[in-house]
Amino acid sequence: MSNNESDNPQDRPSQSSSSSPASPPPAAPSSSIPASVREDKKSGWERDVLEKLALFAVKEQRARRRWGIFFRIAILVVIVLGGWMAFTYNKIESEPLGTHTALVEIRGTIESEGQGSAGVVIPALDKAFAASDSVGVILKINSPGGSPVQAGMINDEITRLRKAYPKKPIYVVVEEMCASGGYYIAVAADKIYVNKASLIGSVGVLMDGFGFTGLMDKLGVERRLLTAGENKSFLDPFSPQSPKQREYAQSMLQEIHQQFIEVVRQGRGTRLKETPDTFSGLVWTGSKAVELGLADGYGTVDSVARDVIKAEDVVDYTQTENLSERVLKKFGVAFGAGFAKTLMSAPLSQLR
Repeated sequence: MSNNESDNPQDRPSQSSSSSPASPPPAAPSSSIPASVREDKKSGWERDVLEKLALFAVKEQRARRRWGIFFRIAILVVIVLGGWMAFTYNKIESEPLGTHTALVEIRGTIESEGQGSAGVVIPALDKAFAASDSVGVILKINSPGGSPVQAGMINDEITRLRKAYPKKPIYVVVEEMCASGGYYIAVAADKIYVNKASLIGSVGVLMDGFGFTGLMDKLGVERRLLTAGENKSFLDPFSPQSPKQREYAQSMLQEIHQQFIEVVRQGRGTRLKETPDTFSGLVWTGSKAVELGLADGYGTVDSVARDVIKAEDVVDYTQTENLSERVLKKFGVAFGAGFAKTLMSAPLSQLR
């Protein structure tokens, strides 16, 4: 060992420490971070929030603008369609159509509302008969029946129109079905044409409903009904059926049934070949109906217009809902009437 090494023992650690990599300086305490740096970080966070809020506001504004444009276009389309329909309707009404066969259609259940109601069918029949260029009227029926009141009103109007326009015949054409209330209407026409497989007849009346008294007893539900008048709860489905009320309801059905029978006899006259089953409520095929005198022959709208009325051009006078009615119903304006109808619904006699 040299003297230098022995004389300077402290030099060795310093040399070894100098040869090792330098250690990182200790982190400065937060208190030592300059205030300007802290403010920059804070302002950056606030800037991000403001940018997000601004971007959200822009998106909302764009969405509102798009919806505004959509509604403006929709309103414009409704206005244009309404004007076009009004113009077309007025044009059809004002222009002569030439010699033609007028067509009115009854489709579906005959009731106080809808396409089978007297309020829709009668105005169409009036226009069809009043048209100077129509030489005959075809009433096309596809109906299982419905309200005897509505059917009776249409029947009476056809009878009146036949007297008012004696030279303008009206024929009924049946495709699928003409039963009960539909047939009640059909017998007012001059003739009835069917398909061999059509369903015709069902001269009868029914009143249907349900009774829930047994189910209420099982569920432990108590019916609390207060009335003034012993028959005010007539045919209430939640109360036991009264023999007296049942007998009264049956008498009403018999009365309406008799009215139906008289209308059929009056309309068909000597063509009707009565049997014990004629007014029993049975329904027959078109071929059997022709055999029994319930119908007159086979035909379609086109064949009757061409071969019977001798005017093959057919003009449809059937009334449909106008644009405003469809738009109002689409947006639920008719909800109140439908809700009231549901609340006021009760068993009614039906020609079906």
